[in-house]
Amino acid sequence: MAGGERVAHLMRQLASAACRCPAHSQAYSHTYNRVSTGEVHMCERKTDYAFEMACSNIRYGAGVTREIGMDLQNMGARNVCLMTDRTLSQLPPVGVVLDSLTKHGVKYKIYEDVRVEPTDKSFKAAIDFAKQGHFDVYVAVGGGSVIDTCKAANLYASHPEAEFLDFVNAPIGKGKPITATLKPLIAVPTTAGTGSETTGVAIFDFENLKAKTGIANRALKPTLGMVDPLHTLHMPSRVAANSGFDVLCHALESFTALPYYLRSPCPSNPINRPAYQGSNPISDVWARHALKIVAKYLKRAVRDAGDVEARSSMHLASVFAGIGFGNAGVHLCHGMSYPIAGNVKTHRAKGYNVEHPIVPHGLSVVLTSPAVFAFTANMCPERHLEAAQILGTDVSSIKKDDAGRVLADTLRSFLYDLEVEDGLSSIGYTKEDIPSLVKGTIPQERVTKLSPRAHTEEDLTALFAASMKLY
Repeated sequence: MAGGERVAHLMRQLASAACRCPAHSQAYSHTYNRVSTGEVHMCERKTDYAFEMACSNIRYGAGVTREIGMDLQNMGARNVCLMTDRTLSQLPPVGVVLDSLTKHGVKYKIYEDVRVEPTDKSFKAAIDFAKQGHFDVYVAVGGGSVIDTCKAANLYASHPEAEFLDFVNAPIGKGKPITATLKPLIAVPTTAGTGSETTGVAIFDFENLKAKTGIANRALKPTLGMVDPLHTLHMPSRVAANSGFDVLCHALESFTALPYYLRSPCPSNPINRPAYQGSNPISDVWARHALKIVAKYLKRAVRDAGDVEARSSMHLASVFAGIGFGNAGVHLCHGMSYPIAGNVKTHRAKGYNVEHPIVPHGLSVVLTSPAVFAFTANMCPERHLEAAQILGTDVSSIKKDDAGRVLADTLRSFLYDLEVEDGLSSIGYTKEDIPSLVKGTIPQERVTKLSPRAHTEEDLTALFAASMKLY
């Protein structure tokens, strides 16, 4: 079979295997038609025709953190910035890193003022530290808050003349391309949730808007993610639960996101192709696998901190989901979560040693998930049913029209078993807060536009109202 015929044959196979639901039913047919005739050209279409996979190098293994001193030595590091938070600075994960750096003669300075659920103010404080230190390598030891803060510090120290909003996602910021080469960054995740060790995304609370936003660019992704499952054994039960909910929603949202070939506009230059591109065949593999691990291990990981198999598996699930959503993106659960976390009043989550009110990111995301997936299901019911099946529901006799209800009920049952708060009302919100929550969601178009179903302000209002109580 000649080369061109072989490609055409492969694309026919992909087309025949494609999902038949409305949002995905043309998954590969348009690609086959254009590839087989050699007609794929940039900017001929309004929507994109390609997707790109980017991910950090990942090293996994129990005790692998002990190698970090050798890695820095191999890099020729002379002045390392180690970022963490005040709680972690007293725990074994940071101790292991410091021992390895000392053993191998690596010079370093510690920044331990990272804020759990960082803000623009806390980002700027870390950036100032980085600019003054003139570091040649960065190391982040912690959860997503620490890793994201370190990414931002590295970015702005590498662009010393940039204003803070230059790289923040539009429409809140200017969303400028990153042009300078950043310094190497090694991420050592201590939670099993954000997947930040795999992605080019850094999220923070923009205090003036009372909503989260962030910076998304492939240049931000760590050089290396050192995934050491021993570090997750120190997570309190509720931290493990909320981190796991982030994994769950990363997988569900990326799997059900608008397909990459329906995302607009088609970039005129590949530098403008966003990190979050829409669902695609490669991200689907990681999302499915992450969901299977969540279904099998999350409850065990929450209920028994000493269950090494469960905690280790969830650490890998975080990586898998991170690879998936880091390229496909997320949609409504995450877009709506940002004002939920940003408008927090008095709620203080169990298991978090912080002095300020906090709605943990994973909790803010998962509380809207039943309502969101009931809303999006009619655009890709087969994917919603597949997700429900992976999470343990028998869908053999379920009609496509019931896909949203079934996945929503599956999620409610899953969350009830893990003793999740009963909706937004249980963390301090009332119906009177809904307009401000909607207002905070509207600027999150970087993610909300990847919803497979178009939505209005009235739809968002209804989704927040439906999320006030879960059970």
